[in-house]
Amino acid sequence: MFWVCLYGVAMAAVEAAVVVYLRALHAGPAPVTVFLAVIPDPLIAIEVGREAATIVMLVAVATLAGRDRWERFLYFALAFGVWDIGYYAWLRLFIGWPPSLLTWDVLFLIPVPWLAPVLAPLVVSAALIMGSLAFLGRHARGVTSHLPRAVWMLAGGGAALVLLSFMLDYRFALERLEPTAFRWGLFGGGVGLAMVPLLAEVRRRRHEESVGSSTGGC
Repeated sequence: MFWVCLYGVAMAAVEAAVVVYLRALHAGPAPVTVFLAVIPDPLIAIEVGREAATIVMLVAVATLAGRDRWERFLYFALAFGVWDIGYYAWLRLFIGWPPSLLTWDVLFLIPVPWLAPVLAPLVVSAALIMGSLAFLGRHARGVTSHLPRAVWMLAGGGAALVLLSFMLDYRFALERLEPTAFRWGLFGGGVGLAMVPLLAEVRRRRHEESVGSSTGGC
């Protein structure tokens, strides 16, 4: 866990440095939010390739860290969450951006631009870190999580809603405009559903502990 987290922090520093260089090369009042407007169109294709490479790097380190498919997925979630939060932390340290958690940003470009206030991806990343650490801890102790398929289907639906809240307004990025409002309702509902497996696991853990305590008392 330590090395995966350290990898995420270091990788975030590299990506933040790239953004700092882009801003320095295209000096002006435009914030990072509208970097699409200041990067020549031919370079956007390179940026898309860099983002794809970033995901490959996260998958690779998770594959190396995990011993089975479930563990690898959890390590990917952990690395992704640490990387994403670290990215904004490094930007804040380097150039004082974002000025606010409600500042809009272009999060991703595949398959269309993802747009949201910075707070939204930070919430998602925090949830990924909490969930991955909780499940990795139990997995390390040999406790297998057998949650019903319906629980995971709800989580998958929640993840889809979160992605929709990021991508539905992609046209604003294409038109070089900042969206007027974020779809917080759609986002909040998606996060709530995506957290169902973690909440179910916590509830089951408490039930197991209470049963164990009662048995021990007898």
